[in-house]
Amino acid sequence: MKKSKGWMLLLTMLLITSLLAACSSGGGSSQAGEEISTDPADIKGEITVLTQRTDIVDTVFKDYAAEFNKEYPDVKVNFQALADYEGQVKIRMSTKDYGDVLMIPTSVPIADIPDFFEPLGTYDELKDKYTAIEERMVDGQVYGIPTVITFSGIIYNKQVFKDAGITELPKTPEQFQAALQKIKDNTKAIPLYTNYASGWALTQWEADLPTVAGSVDYVNVDQPNTDENFVPGKPHYELYKVLYDAAKNGLIEKDPTTTDWESSKADLANGKIATMALGSWAITQIQGMTDTPDNIGFLPFPTNASDVIVPLSADYNIGMNVNSENKPAAKAWINWFLAKSNYAVEQGGGMSADKSAELPPILDQYKDVTFSTLTPAKEGQEGLMDKIDNEGEIGLWQPDFKKRIIEAAIGNRSESYDDIMKDLNDKWVKARAEITK
Repeated sequence: MKKSKGWMLLLTMLLITSLLAACSSGGGSSQAGEEISTDPADIKGEITVLTQRTDIVDTVFKDYAAEFNKEYPDVKVNFQALADYEGQVKIRMSTKDYGDVLMIPTSVPIADIPDFFEPLGTYDELKDKYTAIEERMVDGQVYGIPTVITFSGIIYNKQVFKDAGITELPKTPEQFQAALQKIKDNTKAIPLYTNYASGWALTQWEADLPTVAGSVDYVNVDQPNTDENFVPGKPHYELYKVLYDAAKNGLIEKDPTTTDWESSKADLANGKIATMALGSWAITQIQGMTDTPDNIGFLPFPTNASDVIVPLSADYNIGMNVNSENKPAAKAWINWFLAKSNYAVEQGGGMSADKSAELPPILDQYKDVTFSTLTPAKEGQEGLMDKIDNEGEIGLWQPDFKKRIIEAAIGNRSESYDDIMKDLNDKWVKARAEITK
């Protein structure tokens, strides 16, 4: 992978600092990759943990430290919360002073990770214990483990469903539309809130494509190799038909152009809105706005697929500074945080990367649903989907064509759903031919 000039400069400065330190010291920290003790009796000292969670650093994280100290009484844990996390950490990584434990900035090129972070174990050692550890892996060594695994689908208000007379949770698009109609007929709640005006909220629908496809292969493997990406019967067509039909039948907010994200969370929490298509990261935010948090539930996106698959994706990965002078304590904190803090569920709105952890309570009823990360692209096709998307100016993860669908459905555009899908597919075919020629 070609390294950016910025990261080359950081690396050069880091190497110079390391060489000077080596020349002036007869000892120091363990070497990168060296086996680190996990015996609590051997683990002592002080560590600094960097976090992006400025909202809970002085409350929840202090409680974590107190619990951690019950097992590791001789370790002092300090926290530093950074408001501009990515920007501030990137600057600090030009030195050795970027904490002992931190969230790996997403801007660090994968190939450069070993220059800044300590391996946490090999893929073979960790693959049966943790989910989604491939993202920050280099040459078979894992440098980061996700702090939260998020999932996507429909967040809904249980009380509104009950008031509407919905006795069985909808599974298919047809059942979902029928449920939305019941909500409109029997309650005052907005059946499906699109958050049109925010723009970004509409992009959340794209995350549900694997559920509609019923396959973890579709997004990265099948999609870039087909010319039928938006034709009737295919996942993209069926996914956005749910949005179009709801809008056309008056089952969304009356004036989508005036939607407001912050107030929508409170309205869903308190029963003024019945459903929204969002990632699980929003669940704790919504639950925090009501005295009845148990009323907030999760539905897999409606699908006609025989296998119900809910896609998983990783949030920030936790890692260890390769220059840490107290790696045993740093690794002990990482292991404890992932296994015992319950941060992923209680603060991250998702599930733990630890495969032995129980599903969050909100998912208890979905024992027959497959929660899975997506199959990566075929070798040699990495990034192909994005290249086609960009070349065709389609915007799979942009709000534009989603807004177009809503506008057509409510009569603000003189085109049909099929017109929009044909236009998108024509662009896809042309772009794919250009990129793959």
